[in-house]
Amino acid sequence: MTRSRILTLAAAMLAIAALWAMYAPIPAGSREQLFEIPAGTYARRAAGDKVEILPTSIRLTLGVKDILVLKNLDNVPQTFGPVLIMPGQSFRMPFGVAGDVQFECTAHASGQMRIVVEPAPDAGWRRLVWRARHWL
Repeated sequence: MTRSRILTLAAAMLAIAALWAMYAPIPAGSREQLFEIPAGTYARRAAGDKVEILPTSIRLTLGVKDILVLKNLDNVPQTFGPVLIMPGQSFRMPFGVAGDVQFECTAHASGQMRIVVEPAPDAGWRRLVWRARHWL
């Protein structure tokens, strides 16, 4: 097989994959996005450790991953917004609209956590970009 034929075949396969990524439905699975606060987080922070256990910004997508679940595995309560999460408890927060929200969060050194909820990607370029961002 010649080099030009291999390149043509590779380009055709890439085009087919891009079309699939643009128009194939996003599979339905668990819509929960779980984040855990590990045991010992409070003690490490009290000892002066710069503990970064959760991302400063969490991105969710409506209809795909739109339920934030925080699980407190630490031995002290943690605050997330107006909610006190006791040791061993989980807190589920479903999102029904797109937006950008800032919450108080004691699990962060900064004391804040940003939640960005994006709309479900429409078929076409938006879905292709969304899939590329989640694959890479």
